[in-house]
Amino acid sequence: MDIKSLIRDIPDFPTPGIMFRDITPVLAHPQGLQVITKGLIDLTQALEIDYVVGIESRGFILGAPIACNLQAGFIPVRKPKKLPAPVFQAEYALEYGTDRLEMHQDAFSSGNKVLIVDDVIATGGTAAATAKLVELGGGVVVGFAFLIELSFLAGRRSLPEDIPIFSMVSY
Repeated sequence: MDIKSLIRDIPDFPTPGIMFRDITPVLAHPQGLQVITKGLIDLTQALEIDYVVGIESRGFILGAPIACNLQAGFIPVRKPKKLPAPVFQAEYALEYGTDRLEMHQDAFSSGNKVLIVDDVIATGGTAAATAKLVELGGGVVVGFAFLIELSFLAGRRSLPEDIPIFSMVSY
């Protein structure tokens, strides 16, 4: 199945000049959802992870079934003030300022192996901030997995060179 054909291009969203890659048609397509889930599992199963960390919000959709299939726990990384227990925080740069992500401080134990999952890697700022949260919690990032990589934005350069980065579709 050609997953790229199910991804909808939306020009000038959220701002003029941006080509938004909308994965909701892939998620709505039963076979498409199975193909991307299985594809990301196949790419990452050799990592022997303890936890999948999913980045809000589409990282939740992709990360939870990966965690289930790899017999790992699932940890959500959220926007500020969405988690009820004490959190670690990490800021990251946007084109127009900064934003912040949070993760529960008791999410996992020191030394646990973690796979970070999101729908898209663009500039890499969100994934890098999430890796910082994992490190603050004592975890060890052993891989990154994305459905889409916007390679022209060179997001891989924001991530550690020695950690595997997997993606299924590249633009």
